[in-house]
Amino acid sequence: MRFLGVGPPPQHSLFTAFSQFGLLYSVRVFPNAAVAQPGFYAVIKFYSARAAHRAQKACDGKQLFQTSPVKVLLGTRHKAVQHQALPLNSSQCQELANYYFGFNGWSKRIIKDHYHSL
Repeated sequence: MRFLGVGPPPQHSLFTAFSQFGLLYSVRVFPNAAVAQPGFYAVIKFYSARAAHRAQKACDGKQLFQTSPVKVLLGTRHKAVQHQALPLNSSQCQELANYYFGFNGWSKRIIKDHYHSL
């Protein structure tokens, strides 16, 4: 996405605007290259491609929290394959499980249960 303006959009504003479409993997804001128009762009990664597609359809060309409309583009799978995918760490796995299963938290403790035969 590309944001035009004097200052960068706060990451928490982006997080708030896009998290309504699904669980976010990351939100990063960068200034445009020196040869481009002044402004900023963001890379927002969702865990789910479906959530990213919903966000793109709902937000492209809209004014989210700034005065100019945003341009929302979806990355292609081809570009994503060029980078080595890293496994999720345990906190990301818990975040995914909490989001999709609706749990408030997980226990890392192993509970041993004793079964008695009759």
